[in-house]
Formats: sequence, C-alpha cells, structure tokens
Amino acid sequence: EHRFEERQFKKDGTSLVVESRWTLVRDDHEQPDYILVINTDVSEKRRTEEQLFRAQRLESIGTLAGGIAHDLNNILSPILMSVGMLKLRNPDAETAKWLDMIEKNTQRGSSLVQQVLTFARGLKGERVAVQVRHIVKDLIKVLSETLPKNIEVKSDVPADLPVISADPTQIHQVLMNLSINARDAMPEGGMLSIEASRVNIDDNYAKMSPDAVPGEHIVIAVSDTGLGMPPDVKKQIFDPFFTTKDIGRGTGLGLSTVLTIVKSHGGFINVYSEPGKGSRFSIYFPVADTAAIEESSTTTFDELAGTGELVIVVDDEEYIRDVTKATLEKFGYRVLTAADGTEGLALFAQHGAETAAVIADVAMPYMDGPSMVRAMRKMDPNLKMIMMSGLMNENQRNEIESLGITSVLSKPFTAENLLEELKKILGSS
Repeated sequence: EHRFEERQFKKDGTSLVVESRWTLVRDDHEQPDYILVINTDVSEKRRTEEQLFRAQRLESIGTLAGGIAHDLNNILSPILMSVGMLKLRNPDAETAKWLDMIEKNTQRGSSLVQQVLTFARGLKGERVAVQVRHIVKDLIKVLSETLPKNIEVKSDVPADLPVISADPTQIHQVLMNLSINARDAMPEGGMLSIEASRVNIDDNYAKMSPDAVPGEHIVIAVSDTGLGMPPDVKKQIFDPFFTTKDIGRGTGLGLSTVLTIVKSHGGFINVYSEPGKGSRFSIYFPVADTAAIEESSTTTFDELAGTGELVIVVDDEEYIRDVTKATLEKFGYRVLTAADGTEGLALFAQHGAETAAVIADVAMPYMDGPSMVRAMRKMDPNLKMIMMSGLMNENQRNEIESLGITSVLSKPFTAENLLEELKKILGSS
C-alpha cells in the first residue's frame, strides 16, 4: 500500500488536501489485477493542526515578548525621566529639539513593546479621549517622509469629528499596519488615502454585520489603488500568520493584530477589494460618551512640588533609582533608596514614622514588591504606596489590587507622571 497527500481542486476552483491510499489488488492467481485508490478529504484535519501550530507559535511569541518587555521598559524608564529633568533647565531651541526627539523615540520604543504584547497576550491599553484627526495628521507626516516617492498620500478628516475612547498608540498601530499593507499592494506606485467621517449605524445595518452595534460611530477608511485581492485571499486576510508576501517580508500578524485591537475597542471592520482596482479597509469605532470622559486639567510642575515629605524608592535597577531620586529631590521631596524588598523593609523599619509614601517595583530579587508591602502594612496599615512595573501578569495585578493599591506606574514613565501620581496619593485621605 502506498500513502501520500496532495492538493487537489474542485470544479469551483477551491483547493482541498487529499490523503490518497493506493493498494495493489491481486487476482486469485496472485497476479496484479487493479489498483484500488481511496482519496480522503483531510483539509479540515490539516487546518485544525495548522491552527494548533499557530496557537503554539503565538504562545511562544507571548513568552518571548514578556521576557524582554520588562527589561526593555527598565532601560527606557531612566531615559524618559532624564529627558523630563533636562527640559526643566530651560534649554535653547536647538537642545529642546533634540530632547523632544529623544523623548518621542523613547516613547515609540515603549509602544513597540506594547504592540507585540497586545497581539501575543491581548493586553488592554489605557483608554482616553482620542481625537482621530490628530492621529491621522501625525501618521500622514510619517508616511509622507517614508513611503516611496511614487506613492501619493492624501487625507480627509473633518475638524469637528467627535472623540472616541481608545488607546492612541493602538489606533496609530492599526492605521500604520493598514498603510504598510497598502504600500506593499502598490509596487508600481499609486494613491494611498485616509479618510474619516461620522456615521450612524442603524438596526438594519447592524443586522447585516455581525460585529456591528447600533449607534454613532467614527469610520476611518484606508484605501489604495493597488493590486486588490481575489475572494479566496480576502476570506483569509485576518487569519494569524496568513500572508501573500514573500518570505522575510511579512509575518502574517499585521491584519490579525488590527482585528484584535479594533474588536477590543468595540469596533468592527469592513473590507472591499477588487483585483486590479485596489482595496478599502473601513474601520468603525463607537463615538465616546463625552459626559463619561474626565477632562484633564493642566497642572504645572510647581503645583506638583513636595514640601519635604520623605519617600522611599525601591527598585533593583540602579539607573531607575538614581533618576527617580533626582527627580523627587528636585521637586522638594526627601528620598531614601533601596535595591530590593529586604533593603526597603529595613529602611522602612528605621524611618517608618516619617515616611510619607513608598514607591516600589513589582518584580525584584530576594523579596518582591507585594511581599514587601504586606510586611510594611503590618507596621503601618495606612502606608501610601505606588507600584512600578515594566510588565505585570494577571496574578501580579490581582495581588496588587488585593492589597488595596490603586496607584501603578507602567514603565517607562515621565517625571510628570511620577510627580502627578505621588501628589495624588499624598493628597488623598
């Protein structure tokens, strides 16, 4: 018997994977009579196996991403805080320009880590009121400078669009991924356009699109005049690891990440594409309830200054300890530092009576942040705490919440973030 697999095609052109068994059948005299061929459609079985392999690959990506995220964010934290400190020295215009560049690229580095984590672990970003026009404006500037000269970029976003509740980094990532795909679909050049408008999704439309919810939406359309997609490709574009690009040019994660982010924001996607005419991706986000969005008040650095309060900073990263200490001291706080939970606990035992707050990392050697907090709380149940973390898993997040700690700084953070959080907990009862 001979077994093998091969790809065959139906009359309608769709492909399937067939397991073929060829058996030589002999007659009564043991002479070869005929060959019995049995073909079994194993397409679904192979598809299930492939999905399992993909899931395992995603799990590996998540493990790898989590391993590097903490270390990378620890590296970026002192850079971001140091830039904030240098800006306070009233630099000249040229120096301020370079400081802005360092700050923006440090934040971009942090965003890249979050992008991988968003897809691999499904992390939910921080939601704020986002004006789509500003994100598109920044994106158009980047695309105009980086896309090939034979691709024209244009946008049309009204100034009076309402805001959406979203993570701006993730929305930027969605539009960037779609723009990169549009670029790759136009090897000979063409037009890339990004448009936004306000639409009302009624009940009838919502019934036609399973992910749609009736109500006011902002729709952002990313269109190209490129190669377009045939129906069989269009059906698979959101599958993880599916790509039509050459090896080394695409991971197959771009559009699956887009779908993950859009759905996490309560939105949905419509895709229209014709071979030879281009593609149009329309992304719908629900309009934010402006009454539920807190308006952020502008706070000056002078208002964030302390009045000699003692703060203990506990982190196993020396540079983070140093720049945090320098920032707080510059703004009127007294600071003691410790390299791990045991040192922090010893400092608190000596200075607990005069300590106004403790700022500590979550993951540290010898004694981690939550264990240290429990020990400190036995000495002072009303101790004010701020936790810092380059990356927290769900167990750590739950543990911190069980300790009644609501102030958490995600690394990297700015000097202003640090001072605002500290002022907030010291001002609370």
